[in-house]
Amino acid sequence: MLRDPRLLVLLVAGSLTTMAGGVVAPILPEMIQQLNLDPALAGNLVSLHCLTIALFSPPLGIVADRIGHLRVLIPSLILYALFGTAGAFMHSLMPLLVVRGLLGAASGGIAAASLGILGNMYEGEARSQALGYATSTLTIMGIAFPLLGGWVGSFHWQWAFGLYGIGLPMAILAARFLPEKSSPKTKADAKDAGSKLRQVLGRPYTLRLLCTLSLVSIAMYAVVIYAPQYLKQTIDATSVVNGIVLASRAIGAAIISAFGAKKLAQRWGRPTTVAIGLGLMALTLSTIPILHQLGWILVTAVFFGMGFGLVLPTLYGTLANLAPPDLKSSVLAAGTGAGFLGQFISPILLGPVLAFCGLEWVFYAAAIVALLAGLLLFAHQQ
Repeated sequence: MLRDPRLLVLLVAGSLTTMAGGVVAPILPEMIQQLNLDPALAGNLVSLHCLTIALFSPPLGIVADRIGHLRVLIPSLILYALFGTAGAFMHSLMPLLVVRGLLGAASGGIAAASLGILGNMYEGEARSQALGYATSTLTIMGIAFPLLGGWVGSFHWQWAFGLYGIGLPMAILAARFLPEKSSPKTKADAKDAGSKLRQVLGRPYTLRLLCTLSLVSIAMYAVVIYAPQYLKQTIDATSVVNGIVLASRAIGAAIISAFGAKKLAQRWGRPTTVAIGLGLMALTLSTIPILHQLGWILVTAVFFGMGFGLVLPTLYGTLANLAPPDLKSSVLAAGTGAGFLGQFISPILLGPVLAFCGLEWVFYAAAIVALLAGLLLFAHQQ
């Protein structure tokens, strides 16, 4: 499967959504200093794209189903490159926020179209495995892009924005290897598709799946945002150590989502697989505040990543199975939007916990969120 150039193009294109925030995060301190930005407001440069991805993924998924996936994917990749690199030429906060928001909108189109193509290329367990590869790629790139952005940005912060230009060659590759197979829908077809989409998304089980994706993303992003702060506070971790810990989380997720999620889902069923993953996430989150040795912290990070790697592709696979073939982009895009909305909400929800209860309680709260995700998904299951 990995030898299929279509899959490789989709995996790389889809991973650009993680690059949206990963490139800016390591260079943000230098941007704040050189552009004299307000540190409190400048933090939105890292998270704003999550909101616009969440807002634009669902409608662009609907558009992709109606006019064709490539007609959304290729323009989105081009706009991604243009809006991303434009950040290098902005020298005040408001223009930067505008292009960051537009970058997120383009990323929403990439996510919606690429997931839709992926969902239509494979069926059954092959689709689950392909989604596992997608999760692995997203996780690995979530570590690689910050490292790359930090290295390029060490020469000058503006250079890091040039990395977004990869959207242009990816658009060319998409046009070359991903020929559009579906024909645009007529108005009658579009109206019928809209009615079917409302039926699918209106099911209580579908709504619980989307809410579960948001809650899982809230718990996951708690580690990304607050674990480096906690490690700095407790063991005086350097940026290198923080990178190693986050990489361990990514490695665990990559391995299990690519090679373990499918087998566990086949053997024990999707509900049990999700339950195991959420249990691992909650357990490892709750143990973070009591660990003070790097070795145990690394082990915990790997197991947390394994839990997340079990949950995410299984939830997306379940969503894909609920959708008819002509609505996969729309339904999977709704899942993408729900996930990124959770990432955007994570610091808003957990910030007050940090302010009033301390850093340790942030991880206990995130563990509770993971458990609530499981209770929500399995309550009154249909």
